[in-house]
Amino acid sequence: MTRPNSSHTGKRRKNRTRGEGPPSLTAEQQAACEAAIDYAFKDAKLLHRAMTHRSAAQGKSAEWSNERLEFLGDRVLGLVIVEALMLRFPTAREGELAPRLNAIVSRAACATVGAALGLGDYLIVDKSERANGGAAKPSLLANAAEAVLGAVYLDGGLKKAEKFVLKHWADLLKANSEAPRDPKSALQEWAQGSGLAAPTYRHDGRTGPDHGPIFTVTVLVAGHAPVSASGPSKQHAEREAARAMLETISGVTT
Repeated sequence: MTRPNSSHTGKRRKNRTRGEGPPSLTAEQQAACEAAIDYAFKDAKLLHRAMTHRSAAQGKSAEWSNERLEFLGDRVLGLVIVEALMLRFPTAREGELAPRLNAIVSRAACATVGAALGLGDYLIVDKSERANGGAAKPSLLANAAEAVLGAVYLDGGLKKAEKFVLKHWADLLKANSEAPRDPKSALQEWAQGSGLAAPTYRHDGRTGPDHGPIFTVTVLVAGHAPVSASGPSKQHAEREAARAMLETISGVTT
């Protein structure tokens, strides 16, 4: 009887479990996964855990699945992205930063990163989950991306985790880092693009005490009803009026 070549049977196995211990990647999978994420683990068990979906660890220790690492990675991701946004927009208010942050750390964004890294090729899931396309599900890819980040943080510290995020979330960060346009400039660009005269601003007066004046301004755009707004200065009132006008024009946002 011809015995099967052990090296080939090893390559055919998607994932393996060593005895009664936690699930793990093969040596080949580990090397390929580390190459894909551009990080070599000192403690390879962290990578194995990051790649283990709870379906492959049912009834086992909570530390066998990637859920705890995902929980950690989510917090690390938020910290790194917040700092990056604050550096890019040193004068932006919380209301300007929050939407950008939410877009970059969203489940959809993390799934995009997980797919780009090919993490579905290394996810350890049970047979039924894999048969149902589990390794390609956006939710599992998002979890895996955050879990790998959590593993990198534990293995190499915050600096390594920051480098990991800034590399693999770079496109998302860039897409959400365009400087916000001044609403007056945005309105003028829209008017010019629509073949209209530049908007004009009518100062309607001032109310309130000297130490807390309120100015009211109305913006006028041909073909559209006038829009008024108020603010603590004429310039602020003009910006708010322009912002309000933009919000009334279909398809135009600041």
